[in-house]
Formats: sequence, C-alpha cells, structure tokens
Amino acid sequence: MIGGIHGKILHIDLTTRAQWVENPADDVYRLLVGGRALVAYLLLRDLPPGTDPLSPDNLLIFAPGIFQGTNFPGAGRHGLGGKSPLTGAIASSEVGGWWGHEFKRTGYDALVIHGRAAEPVYLWIQDQQVEIRPAAHVWGQKTAPAQMALQAELGDERVRVAQIGPAGENLVKYAAVMHDINRAAGRNGLGALMGSKHLKAVAVRGTLRVPVAERKPVTAVAKWLGENYKTAAAWATSPGRATQDSLMRWGAVGGLPTHYFSQPLFAERELLSGERNYAMFQAERDTCQACPIACKQVFSHDDPDPARQIDPIYGGPEYEATAAFGSNCGVSDNVAVSKANELANANGLDTISTGASIAFAMEAFARGIITTADTGGLAFRWGDGDLVVRAVEMIAQRQGFGDVLAEGVARMSERFGPETAAFNLTVKKQELPMHEPRIKAALGVGYAVAPVGADHMMNIHDTNYTRPGGSIDRVNSALETPVQPTPFHVLNEDKLRIFYTELNWQHFQDCAVTCHFYPYDYRQMADALSGVTGLTYGIHDILAVGERAQTLARLFNLREGFTAADDNLPKRVITAFASGPLAGIEISDETFAWARRRYYELMGWHPVTGIPQPERLQALRLTPLLDDGRRTIDD
Repeated sequence: MIGGIHGKILHIDLTTRAQWVENPADDVYRLLVGGRALVAYLLLRDLPPGTDPLSPDNLLIFAPGIFQGTNFPGAGRHGLGGKSPLTGAIASSEVGGWWGHEFKRTGYDALVIHGRAAEPVYLWIQDQQVEIRPAAHVWGQKTAPAQMALQAELGDERVRVAQIGPAGENLVKYAAVMHDINRAAGRNGLGALMGSKHLKAVAVRGTLRVPVAERKPVTAVAKWLGENYKTAAAWATSPGRATQDSLMRWGAVGGLPTHYFSQPLFAERELLSGERNYAMFQAERDTCQACPIACKQVFSHDDPDPARQIDPIYGGPEYEATAAFGSNCGVSDNVAVSKANELANANGLDTISTGASIAFAMEAFARGIITTADTGGLAFRWGDGDLVVRAVEMIAQRQGFGDVLAEGVARMSERFGPETAAFNLTVKKQELPMHEPRIKAALGVGYAVAPVGADHMMNIHDTNYTRPGGSIDRVNSALETPVQPTPFHVLNEDKLRIFYTELNWQHFQDCAVTCHFYPYDYRQMADALSGVTGLTYGIHDILAVGERAQTLARLFNLREGFTAADDNLPKRVITAFASGPLAGIEISDETFAWARRRYYELMGWHPVTGIPQPERLQALRLTPLLDDGRRTIDD
C-alpha cells in the first residue's frame, strides 16, 4: 500500500444504520489523490443518474487528500461533495481548519454518507469506532452552542465538529457545512444536502498515525516554507493582514462589485477597508492545522446595541463576505457587514450566495419588480445595512420573504419573471463570487466552465500574470514553449495556455487538498507528494491529477444533463462600463466563444460539445477506472 493513506473509505447508511468499509485499489489514490477527483469518481460510480439532490439517494462525501494527517504545512483542509441542491451539478467545496486532519487520523481516507435518518442524528467517529447518535437536543441550535454541546457530551474539547446550522436544517439551497464553528464549506448548498439527511454533525477524534513513505523530501519542502513564508506569502503574514486587504485595491481599479455588478466604483469603499476593520474589530488571528501563516481574522465589537455586537467565536469576514454584504449591496456600514458575516457563520450560510440573493432583491425592488407586498412590508433598498443583517436571519429560518431568498437568485428570477433575466447573475444557477470578469477576463471564462457553477477558487486571477517572474515562471516550468505576460483583460493564446495549466494546478490542490494561498510551486508539491506516497510524481503528473478532476466532474455533469450551453456568462458582467477605470473594457461574444472553444481543445474535449474524447480519457488513465466503476454498478 502506498503512503499517505489507510486504504479505507468508510460508508454509512443513515436509513438502515449499516456501515461498511471499502478498500480501493492503489490506483484510485495514485491517480486521483483525494478531494474533488475522488468525489467525482464516487458520484459517477455510485449515484444513480437523475437523483434528486435532496432525496435520501444522494451521497454526502467528506474527502480529504493524501496530505491530510501528515502535518504537511498547508494541508489543514479537506473536500466535501455530492450532487448540489443549488445547481443540480456536481457539488465540490473545500474548507480549512482542523477537521480533515483529525478525521484522517481516525483511520479512514474518506467518508460516504448514504440514506436519510428518521430523526436528527450526529456521527461520532473515534479511531475506527463509529456511532450514530441522536441529535434532537442540538437540532435548531446555531453552530457555536451546538459544537460546545457535542464536545461536552463527548468529554473532549479536542473533538472536531463538522455541522450544519439552522440554514442547513431548513434546506436553504446555499446552506454551508461549518467546521470549527467559523470555517465554511460554503458553496453549492452542501449544508442543505446534509440537512436533508437529518444529519446535524460529524464529530471526529483520531490518534492513528498516517504513514509517510519517505520523510526527507516532505521535510525539505516544509523547511523551505518555514524559512520563506514571511516573504513569499507576505500579503497574509504581515500584522493584521488577510484577504480584506485587497478590497481597497480592487475598489480603486474597478474590480470591486458594486450594486450587484451594475456600477463601476464604490465611492465609500474606505469605510469597508481591511485597515479600518482591523483597527476597529481585530481581536486576534487564528490559523488552520499545521499552518504558520495565521491569516484567519477574529473580530470582536462591543456596542450599546446588542444587535450590533460582534462575537469573536464566529471569526471575522474575509474579502468575499465583506464585498458580498458590503459594496455588492451598496452597504458601507462595516459593523453591519461584520455582523452579517457572524450570522452567516452562526446559521451555516454561504456568504457569497447570501449577499448576492439580497442584492438581487434590492435591484428588483429598485426597479419596481417587487414591492413591500412581496417582501412582507420590508423595503429592500440599496445601502441598508440593518436590512442585510435582518435578511440573513430570515433566510436561515426561512421566515417571511426569507423563504423566497433562500432559494437563490436563479429560482427567484424564474419566480419574478423575464424582467429579472438581465440581473440573474448566475452560472449553472450558482451566484457569481465577488470578482469582476471585466478586470479578469480568464476568470470570467473560469466562472463559465467551472463544474460547480461560478467559482473563484477553481479558477485563475488574470492580474497575477501581467508581469515576468512569479506565476509566469511557475507556468513555464511545465511548458516546452514559454508563455508571455499578458494584460489582465486580454484573452489570447498565451492567456488560454496559462488558464489551462493553472486551472489544472488549482484543481490538483483541491485533490491534495492544500491551501491555494501557499507559495509552493509545481516541483515542490510533486516532491512532497512523492515523499508521502513513495511513488514518483513529476510536474506533469500532478497537473494530470487536476485534469482528471476536471474531466471526471465534466462527465458527471454531462450525465446529469448539462451541456456546453451551460458554460456561459451573464451578459451584464462582460459588457463595458461607460465610465470608471474599466470604461470600454468588455469581453465580446466572439472572444468568449473562442476562449471557451480553446479551453475545450486544450482539455481534449470536443471543441463544440465539450465532451471529453476517448483518446484523452485513455491518456489520463481514466478509462480503466471508469470501466471498473461501470462493472461495480452492473454487478
């Protein structure tokens, strides 16, 4: 058996209360590594086509990778997946913290949950001992009290808890699965999938060693990180720094979504700046397992108004939440934005889709498409921070108009009619993250082709490839013919080769499952994976893992009825602004169509249909895995 694994996938059926252990062949781990690729493989193999995402037949998969449990820096993450209640496509979401490391040390490589419990339950997994326990006493609780109750019940504060809040229990289409209270597997509605199974939480405690074949190359990479992270990841390691720092920069150049991507600049952006928030709210910094960077913000705020107090147990907002609840809704009140983030973590909500759904309602209200008669008397006006805070709780509880908001933008657009089509800003029914395609053209293509719907992490950010060195050198380490730096708004052959290569890298990291913010290059990760497994991985081998993840996810979506027509972008976000820093910059229909076609060609997919071609499946060594899966289903 190769290193980095136990060779065991735990399956639990909540309907029958049966549990069994699968022992996959080494090639499943060798070729897929874990995370997203493993999720897609298991879904293709075991999930019946056309399954209703909220039916007991759907699978909820917790999928760490080979690095989890080894103490490798940056591996404080794991993946989750299933069929998305929000989109109907593959759901694949990654999350930091400590749960993935702890689960891996229970002696299993992944967890697959089948069926639906008759009553609320939680799972308790400790060193290969598995119990299904009643959870009625914590059903309905928010994430902090629920976690503390379970840790007290199990008698160990080191127990790590993955759980849903009230939003998941109430089947909000974009509910999150929360870990360690304030880490969200946020996108694709996996919290609703978990809630549909009447599964409140999965609590884990592990003490088993994860075997590492050869420590020396792993230690060498970890040592390099320890000696260089303060300069190589300076954006995250400077005092008080994290993703919020980018808000002012994007705001100044037109990259900060404002009034739901309809305006070129947010004039009050300084009121939401990371610098202002750190000065007002920062209590401390938090981190993930085996991570020296500590980029996680912890905010605290005392206020005479209890509704504006910020509880540090729920952490603090990152850039996405600040933009989604802030400029995207026209809100400059940073207390309200931070409170909305707290309530999203407490209730288990994806901050991106929550903010986008509120902004959609604000635009519909401003246009007169909906009125207070639709909203239960609430005026959804741009800039109303108190309304945003109130709406978060309404969504989680599905109270009043919150029941409508809980369905997400695409379903609200269907509900309120064709007048809303122009601002149905979704891809495959998932709301756009808080990054402007008008300033990041390839990222826009990435939104369109991402298997889960619009996503900014399984993607590239064009502004990283505009100058020599850095990311350009990393890409060229994998190419025989070098690419050149390319302007952020340009889509040309070099940009699409960058996109193809780096997209495979990003997907590899979501199989490994490692932090995207770490400054590792391709060679370092290949060396570390070789050391952990005892196998030999080169640069092209790890990029092939990412390509397998994309291809398997594509095959799943095609099976579920998605086509190339679903790989598209809302017209609003590729149309030029008339003023502001991005005035006149757009992605034409012709340019977008060329870029999508070129991406398909680079992936070995049919250039028109986007169907993976047999010769590429063979080259990626996926054909035997897929054939084995078909035989398993047939048997």
